[in-house]
Amino acid sequence: MRQMTLVAFLQAQNCTNLPSSWRHPQSRTDSWSADYYRHIGRVLEAGKFHLGFFDDRLSMPDIYGHDHAHTVRHGIRCVKMDAVTVLTVMGMATERLGLGATYSTSYYEPFHVARLFATLDLMTDGRAAWNVVTSLNDGEAQNMGREQVIEHDLRYDRADEFMEVVFGHWDSWEDDAIVQDKASGLFAHAEKVHRLDHKGRFFRSRGPFTVPRSPQGRPVIIQAGQSGRGKRFGAQWGELIFVVYPNIAVGTRDYAGFKAEVAGCGRNPEEVKITHLVNTVAAATKMEAEDKWALIDKLPLEIDALSLLSEALKEVCDELERWFLERACDGFVVSATHVPGAYEDFVGFVVPELQRRGLFRTDYAGKTLRENLGLPVPSVAAWRGTRAKLQGWS
Repeated sequence: MRQMTLVAFLQAQNCTNLPSSWRHPQSRTDSWSADYYRHIGRVLEAGKFHLGFFDDRLSMPDIYGHDHAHTVRHGIRCVKMDAVTVLTVMGMATERLGLGATYSTSYYEPFHVARLFATLDLMTDGRAAWNVVTSLNDGEAQNMGREQVIEHDLRYDRADEFMEVVFGHWDSWEDDAIVQDKASGLFAHAEKVHRLDHKGRFFRSRGPFTVPRSPQGRPVIIQAGQSGRGKRFGAQWGELIFVVYPNIAVGTRDYAGFKAEVAGCGRNPEEVKITHLVNTVAAATKMEAEDKWALIDKLPLEIDALSLLSEALKEVCDELERWFLERACDGFVVSATHVPGAYEDFVGFVVPELQRRGLFRTDYAGKTLRENLGLPVPSVAAWRGTRAKLQGWS
């Protein structure tokens, strides 16, 4: 039976997507502490979430007046830590929860990103995911040594080659390369560890890669591009897709269109999960939900904005069920109005009702993220076949 995928949309910063969330009476005030993220991880794992995923940008918001003063004064995402480091803390506090972080193809080298996420995958026993972004604002470019962001389509052309290099390195070690025969002194079969020797338009990377494959083969790829070029990139490389649809009619249309594009890339559409962003205020009754929303509604300043699904528990679950059953999505990316309370409410109220309806699992299917998402372990170099078909390679 088809069941929902649930992803928590996290931030390694002082607030959630709602900039004023730090002012909520139930928001913790230690969002830069290890215990804060350990607690979130345990809450999500108790709710059987597939993945906790960290959004990230490499700059502080300062577009308003080209000055960071208002950002700092009002706590608008002014503290933003390295997501992979924070993810590692969560990984040590959990056993089954998938762990995803954002990393840009515009400001790092492919070998570095490949090694970083392959190591994270090993250290979490096959639970890692990489959210691939190309970065889109000049503030990030200026922090990373450039005056402005790379032109949109060129960023994606560069990202395609970036992925080829990363995947090439991830496929360097065959699954049975390591022997560790102490008697003979053979650690690994040299003929089963391959050098990439990539020389392309944007990147040069020799190898051999220094990290063997994990129990899930390689990290799961997350993508959220919404432009035409971004969708093509996601259809080629993505395994977990984040979307924001304005209504269910658009959702069902675009869901079917994207799945068709995945098939056009020579991939199995059932092995690509599409998850829709939702903000929920959950409670046992509609009155309690409205009371919670009234409190949240008082928090934003003029510079803040957020739309929320604030209904009785049944109505929230009815709406999630409708989107899922009408195939507008395969699941949801759950954004929080405040942390950790919003996730505690979702796990305490919404998850049990979804489980009662048979829409969401009652336990993890396995140890790795791929097992829990129902995705196969990719064989070495499997991606090259579909990529070759697209580019006319022999």
